[in-house]
Amino acid sequence: MKTGSIVTTATRTGLSLLAAAGLLAVELTPASAQEGYYRGGGDVILVTPNGEILDYMPGQDEVRAMRDHRGRTVLVDPWGNVVATVMPSDGYGRARRRQSDVDVYSNDGYADYGDRGYGYSEPGEFTGTVPDYREPAPVEREELRDNLPGLIDGSEQAAYDPQYDEPLRQPMPPALSVKGKSRAEIAALQVFLDREGFSPGVIDGKMGSNVTKAIEAWQQATGETLDPNNTEDILERLRFNGGLPITTYTITAADAAGPYVASIPEDYAHKAMLPHLSFTSTTEMLGEKFHMDENYLRELNPGVDFSIPGTIIKVINPGPNKAGKVARIVADKSRKQVLAYDAADKLIAAYPSTIGSSDTPSPSGIVSVERIAFDPGYTYNPKINFQQGANDKILTLQPGPNGPVGTVWIALSKPTYGIHGTPDPSKIGKTQSHGCIRLTNWDATELGKMVSKGVTVEFVD
Repeated sequence: MKTGSIVTTATRTGLSLLAAAGLLAVELTPASAQEGYYRGGGDVILVTPNGEILDYMPGQDEVRAMRDHRGRTVLVDPWGNVVATVMPSDGYGRARRRQSDVDVYSNDGYADYGDRGYGYSEPGEFTGTVPDYREPAPVEREELRDNLPGLIDGSEQAAYDPQYDEPLRQPMPPALSVKGKSRAEIAALQVFLDREGFSPGVIDGKMGSNVTKAIEAWQQATGETLDPNNTEDILERLRFNGGLPITTYTITAADAAGPYVASIPEDYAHKAMLPHLSFTSTTEMLGEKFHMDENYLRELNPGVDFSIPGTIIKVINPGPNKAGKVARIVADKSRKQVLAYDAADKLIAAYPSTIGSSDTPSPSGIVSVERIAFDPGYTYNPKINFQQGANDKILTLQPGPNGPVGTVWIALSKPTYGIHGTPDPSKIGKTQSHGCIRLTNWDATELGKMVSKGVTVEFVD
């Protein structure tokens, strides 16, 4: 089964804000950037697939330089997405360097949020747990590998045939470019989108394709244009849909107690020996509870021991789950996004997703939801799945957020396929799955509470 290149037409839209790019060019000198990316003379600029100009130089460990089918040098990220094309600055006006963005974190690890209007509310606003589970149900499904697609060898001499020149089949209203926003401001944007039901994935204060897709879907649903550079407007919107984006939370004795496991083994036979595929640390649990990247949680709370009850920490304030009744789901393979519609065919939610792979693609056409299971177990059957290590017997893996399908399994009418969570939320939209639709655990939980048996799921290329 095949789906074609990992670089889809959605890349063209999804990369428009990949690096929080503004409309300012970067002057690259032969002694620095050109040495690795460009062999021609004169100044060059980096142009995204949307025709925008990157305002920073990606590191050598972030991209690989290749040649596309037109002979141009393109920078490709580790997931096979085109970040930018190296072009002479002639025709774009003389390039100039913009001062690097400066994060607003102060020496104590927090920020001058008070000056910017970001602040945080009082402790005690978050006391609940994240999902309220239905009955556990075992899931038979093949392994969800996290192998990244191999890039073409040969660095910039390698041939590369991107597909981003083709238009999207169903284009969304394009998102505006971001111009030099701080981590705190971008986090506020992510929180706003998350509360609205148009998920940016993990909240980490960084721009990327998942944020861009969320903005575009929100604009499609509301008919409005969201300016990510208008911080005052975003803060005003936040005031009406849940308050400030950062709040405080007091670590409880239950938080510190777990249960936690030391690590999650790769081998399924070893996984099957665990009594529960739990979180591995308090920070992993809190990151998922507040829709945060673990590293961002640590950045907001430098030097904090998260295992001590009573410790007050700073966390994202994601607000309550989106409510509503979903009547139809579209799994857009090109956009790597799941779109949820109500009975009036109004778009009410959207989630970044990983949908299929070139080896095991997702199905095409229309299927339907068969059942929804929260906190599902997982059954490994080598006769109908894959060969995982030396395992040749049926294995039963216990439920838990670090299980192969995370905390939610929405079974589809095509056997062994479903919409589900993941133990690796930061990889959503960037890696591959075995044909299923993979969401973050919190997005899968939110969607699972809005769907019911019989809801149609349409896969579009």
